[in-house]
Amino acid sequence: MKRIYLDNAATTPVEEGVLKEMLKAFRYDFGNPSALYYEGREACKWVEQSRKKISDAIGADYKEIFFTSGGSESDNWAIRGIAEAKKEQGRHIITTQIEHPAVLQTCKHLESHGYEVTYLPVDEQGIIRLEDFQKALRADTILVSMMFANNEVGSIQPIHEVGILLRDHPAVFHTDAIQAFGSVNIDVNLLNIDMLSISGHKIYGPKGIGALYVRKGIALTPLIFGGDQERGYRAGTENVPSILGIGKAAEEANQTLLKNNNKIELMRHQLIAGVLKECPSARLTGPEDNRLPGNASFVFEGMLSQTLVTQLDLAGIAASGGSACQAGSLEPSHVLKAMGYSEALSKGALRLSIGKHNTSEEIAKVIYTLGKIYQKHKLNEN
Repeated sequence: MKRIYLDNAATTPVEEGVLKEMLKAFRYDFGNPSALYYEGREACKWVEQSRKKISDAIGADYKEIFFTSGGSESDNWAIRGIAEAKKEQGRHIITTQIEHPAVLQTCKHLESHGYEVTYLPVDEQGIIRLEDFQKALRADTILVSMMFANNEVGSIQPIHEVGILLRDHPAVFHTDAIQAFGSVNIDVNLLNIDMLSISGHKIYGPKGIGALYVRKGIALTPLIFGGDQERGYRAGTENVPSILGIGKAAEEANQTLLKNNNKIELMRHQLIAGVLKECPSARLTGPEDNRLPGNASFVFEGMLSQTLVTQLDLAGIAASGGSACQAGSLEPSHVLKAMGYSEALSKGALRLSIGKHNTSEEIAKVIYTLGKIYQKHKLNEN
């Protein structure tokens, strides 16, 4: 049985071109980029080329890209680095109630060290209200950290509008763009973004590698002390194969963004319409249109996420109950709670995230299978 993979928001398969690029570093250009001899210079050249591929995708300068071990590290570094660097200027941070745990837990940590954090509420579609943001912004606000798009329900935040409001404010604007990068056009200058987090394995690249964009002139404390790698901000010998992998993945994502999005959005519309038709008590979570191209998320009244995910898995379909990072938790989604969903409804969450390798035929099979699961549940209920 050929399985259908619909959890691309959790992770994506590594593309052949990406793997080929990585193998080059494993087999041939294996030198230490800090070394002065030929092998080191070659490795350093590939690292800098990857840096440029990422910067080109977001309209930045390659010197503004720093490699990390992944999205969570990028988020941690951005928030803690600014908090430490600007603690004499203020200790107020603004974020939202629906951020990834990498942001929320970092903010909770800072609260225990004397910082004040405002967690902005969201509406029923998972989007902040600009008036709430304006009311929260203060003279001593040093950082605004707001995700570009939500990992569970796909809602896209008004990043452009927030950037405009921050143009004349000294607060640093950081966005967790881990779900958005490669799926949404991003220009850090147009959007007035100061720092931006990305992850390799969300864009058909390898796991264990990410990047943080830091606008020139932004001061933040180093992440790891030791050698002079990453211009003294993150010590440790560079993970050259993975850096080549994320660079190639970013390049391909940037080149094919429009083509892939058109295809994926058609399948998303097909999936949402089909699920709502076959499963009358299911409700779409998040906005109809202002969402990530591949995200289709629902709550099923009277059903449990674990049941839905297990039954789909038995039918050869990979799906998620919400965030992959919370997959082992029985607690209701903090995102759905912030959007006003009851605990009972939240326990019936299902996220189906479409990728560029999915087909319309696969989507039709998923709709049919979900319909059968739903009908069986209703029969047992009666």
